[in-house]
Amino acid sequence: MQLYNKLSAEERAALIDQAGEDRLTISFYQYHQIKNTQVFRDHLFIMWDAMEVLGRIYIASEGINAQLSVPAKRFQEFKAHLDSIDFLKDVRLNIAVEQDNKSFLKLKIKIRNKIVADGLNDNTFDVTAIGIHLKANEFNEIIEREDTILIDMRNHYESEIGHFKNAQTPDVDTFRDSLPIISEQIKGHEEDRNIVMYCTGGIRCEKASAYFKHQGFKNVFQLEGGIINYARQVESEALENKFLGKNFVFDHRKSERISEDIISNCHQCGEPCDTHENCANEACHLLFIQCDSCKEKMNNCCSDDCKEIHELPEEVQKEMRKGKTVSNKIFKKGRSEVLKFKK
Repeated sequence: MQLYNKLSAEERAALIDQAGEDRLTISFYQYHQIKNTQVFRDHLFIMWDAMEVLGRIYIASEGINAQLSVPAKRFQEFKAHLDSIDFLKDVRLNIAVEQDNKSFLKLKIKIRNKIVADGLNDNTFDVTAIGIHLKANEFNEIIEREDTILIDMRNHYESEIGHFKNAQTPDVDTFRDSLPIISEQIKGHEEDRNIVMYCTGGIRCEKASAYFKHQGFKNVFQLEGGIINYARQVESEALENKFLGKNFVFDHRKSERISEDIISNCHQCGEPCDTHENCANEACHLLFIQCDSCKEKMNNCCSDDCKEIHELPEEVQKEMRKGKTVSNKIFKKGRSEVLKFKK
């Protein structure tokens, strides 16, 4: 029985082109105590692989975090399967604002210690004792109040290309980095301020709101469904859009436009730009912002050194990469001394 992906990204992309059918990019999460994560993981893989579902899914004893792509014609079949699982029945599905049939090219379902790495070793608080969920209209109202502190729970490379007006945007690399920094920033406002948080789809705020309530904050709120759900509600209800720029997403699209504002700049020349690229040098693969002009000039690379390596024959590049690991560099998204115009 097949319990893992067997096709390469290139092979899957060719099959998608050949099928010529629309796919939907979807994300969802749910906190729930899962007793046997391996059995649950294998069950999902068998069912979803048969439905041609692709994506990145994390399972832990505390729940599930899923970002995936499903053939549009099989959406109802997929939804019916979710509803057949008690704790996933009627789970909120965040459907992407901008669709791309190749947002995911493999089905990866992994077992993790936590569905969101938070760096917390505190098991004394209930992750389901969350803050108050706000719909888009309620969110728009509360963030205009003087007694509100609005916090972006995402990382620096996410908020750099898009964030809500007047939001605090911590300069952090990971979610685990943000919790102690934000705790210090809002210290002393346990009772006299509304602590309002938002993130991409809601999962980071779900954990953070429970954590801050545990820390003694009385008025804790979170944007229901995150930026993805907010954008859909703004459009369907003709509300004022208070989000500036793009929403960073963790798939091949890299982002989806929420407003026409461009609030960031090319990291190489400084011109207004909000398009993320990965350095074409496979030994680097740094995520950074690059305009079309620099992309052409630099051959999609972050530096002259990477450009020189990338233009070497592939066999030579592979030989140079042997025995070397670049994972630390890859995950330092948008941070490099070669990026002259990184804010």
